Amino acid sequence: MTNNNLQTECQDQFPHFDGKPGCALFPSGDGLTYNDYIILPGFIDFLPDEVNLETNLTRDIRIKRPIISSPMDTVTESKMAIYMALLGGIGIIHNNNSIETQAEEVRKVKRFENGFISDPIVLSPQHTIEDIIRIKEKNGFSGIPITEDGSLKGKLVGIVTKRDIDFEMARDIPLSQVMTTDLMTAPEGITLKEANNILRQSKKGKLPIVDKNFRLVSLMSRNDLLKNKEYPNASKDDNKHLLVGAAISTHPEAMDRLAALVAENLDIVVIDSAQGNSSYQVKMIQEIKRNYPQIQVVGGNVVTNYQVQNLIEAGADALRIGMGPGSICTTQQQMAVGRAQATAVFSTAVFARKNRVPVIADGGISSIGHIAKALAAGASTVMMGSMLAGTQESPGDYFYSNGVRMKKYRGMASIEAMREKGGKRYFVNKNDVLIPQGVSGAVVDKGSLTTLVPYLMRGLQFSFQDMGIRTVSELHEHLYSGKLRFEMRSLSAQKEGGVHDLDAYEDTNQTVY
Repeated sequence: MTNNNLQTECQDQFPHFDGKPGCALFPSGDGLTYNDYIILPGFIDFLPDEVNLETNLTRDIRIKRPIISSPMDTVTESKMAIYMALLGGIGIIHNNNSIETQAEEVRKVKRFENGFISDPIVLSPQHTIEDIIRIKEKNGFSGIPITEDGSLKGKLVGIVTKRDIDFEMARDIPLSQVMTTDLMTAPEGITLKEANNILRQSKKGKLPIVDKNFRLVSLMSRNDLLKNKEYPNASKDDNKHLLVGAAISTHPEAMDRLAALVAENLDIVVIDSAQGNSSYQVKMIQEIKRNYPQIQVVGGNVVTNYQVQNLIEAGADALRIGMGPGSICTTQQQMAVGRAQATAVFSTAVFARKNRVPVIADGGISSIGHIAKALAAGASTVMMGSMLAGTQESPGDYFYSNGVRMKKYRGMASIEAMREKGGKRYFVNKNDVLIPQGVSGAVVDKGSLTTLVPYLMRGLQFSFQDMGIRTVSELHEHLYSGKLRFEMRSLSAQKEGGVHDLDAYEDTNQTVY
């Protein structure tokens, strides 16, 4: 379907409404981004708490929150994927790594049981108080199990908590001299409820889980139990395990990689290509659906109906929309190919809807308002990179720049990432000349997902209330019927809609979550 067809078929059923329906706004011939338009308000007869954000991720998978973490090596590994799923979204684990490493990351998510820490930090008796202090500074906790060789699965010999080192002045004291050896433990296979009872009755802060040979298996933390007590929106499979996705390329090793991921009970595979309309991806989707019909396949990235049609016919269960809108992406500048994101989302969503295929708005999301606008343009979910980078759950270490705590964030088409296998999604071979389509940078510390995601979703509920809409499906119904109205924004209107004409102000967005 072309833009002209869209305009011809656009029947305004609400001519007395202000603004324009989506079918008149987006196919205008101008590429629109999220800042170029605004959604006009509707009628409110419900509270924000009544807004239900549940949505289709793929043809057959629904999630409670319309958010996905991007398969970037500075955004999504197992910890991000675990907490995204617990909070109602899903994480897509990047493939800028070995097959074994990516499979292990998927395994950690699928084997995660809320309350049990399957990969705790472990030290040996020969480590020192200095090591505990460094862990505390980096991770914010200091209760560390001690095994004979300092490794998980080693024989447990003690534990060091904050109270063991509070009054020790020398940092070079070995942990063997300060660790607690009178241990309260629980056997491997204990249920979460049973372990929780032990923690409650013992009033201990940590509970090591050991096998019959007293080797450390996992760890429970009172703080984690309190924090993780209730995740009513968690994204889970039929076996009550967390949902997880992973990215693969269209290179020859991809099917071997997928086999290893499927062995770990992967739920969703994302074909990670910057330009997804290729014979390589079509063949890949067909082969995946033939060999692993239980796996939901996300095709992309695409931005036009022609691209969408090819991937839907190949068997894609969802589509990733976006080519160049990300904050660290320079594809549109470098390659002169792509599409403005809002126009791309609307156009492809209209086409894909006829085949019951949801679209994922990937890139360009930098605020609650952008999430709302992407969904209002037809997306069922949004994929975020920079919004989630810099959280405690993203990969990498924090560092300070001019007194500000930050984390590295880089595009997968940056020179740095491509040198570390990131070029797979750009048809780049080992000895090719590297043409960057992204940059490396840094983002400010955003705290934990456990506060950031609820903040974003609460804001989204208020946005839906302002629109007079209770659900994502109702939002799309209003979009396609023309009842949802939009208006273009001039540069002056965009300025007026933000903070202006103040001598000084405090931006609380960095601290409120």
